[in-house]
Amino acid sequence: MSKKYRVIVQPEAERAIESAYLWVSDYSQRTARVWLEGLYKAIMSLETMPARCSLAFENNFFDEEIRQLVYDKGRSAYRILFTIADDTVNVLFVRHAAQKPLTGEEEE
Repeated sequence: MSKKYRVIVQPEAERAIESAYLWVSDYSQRTARVWLEGLYKAIMSLETMPARCSLAFENNFFDEEIRQLVYDKGRSAYRILFTIADDTVNVLFVRHAAQKPLTGEEEE
């Protein structure tokens, strides 16, 4: 049986999720609901084997190891950026795949 990690979604990631949800819901409430449920399902998949996810581009700019899980595909793809510390996964950011990577120099 694999180790189970505690997943914590940080406030900045929650704000990004809410913003994306509201944007999608302007076009379709149903699509937004399905998207949100799928996103949280992807996030909760990090409870098991989060290290299966690749290092994010941002890993080069921060002291902590930054990994990413890509949710959805094409124009709908979002990158879930997170760290792993002991038995905890901290979801730091959720960013649309078209957004520029974080470099540690900008104010988000």
